[in-house]
Amino acid sequence: MADEYNLDLVLITENANPPVAKILDYKKFLYDEKKRQKEMKAKQTKVTIKEVRFGPNTDDHDYEFKKRHAESFLKDGSKLKAYVFFKGRSIVFKDQGEILLLRLAQDLEEVGKVEQMPKLEGKRMIMMMAPKK
Repeated sequence: MADEYNLDLVLITENANPPVAKILDYKKFLYDEKKRQKEMKAKQTKVTIKEVRFGPNTDDHDYEFKKRHAESFLKDGSKLKAYVFFKGRSIVFKDQGEILLLRLAQDLEEVGKVEQMPKLEGKRMIMMMAPKK
């Protein structure tokens, strides 16, 4: 039948019983498939991660300044990676760093949600936040 219509016989699913095949123009099928893949790729959203860095003894003014930046990042739809960097002996202030990150999470509660609670990795305590829909 495919030869009569000058088309191709394309095997769609070989695992089915009986196997599924279609009579169609194979080149056009490939073209449509590539076009559909391109549309799917265009619809994907690229996830950007913005970082905000604090010290364990960050002052209130610096905190507010960085909080405003973090809020704008979340409103723009980016994920936020907030971290406290411990230099030298400041590692003894781990609890202050965690309190700082939890305070940030509480202040940004209406624009974002916490994906990962504060966790110490080496000399950094990291917390991830994602924007609310």
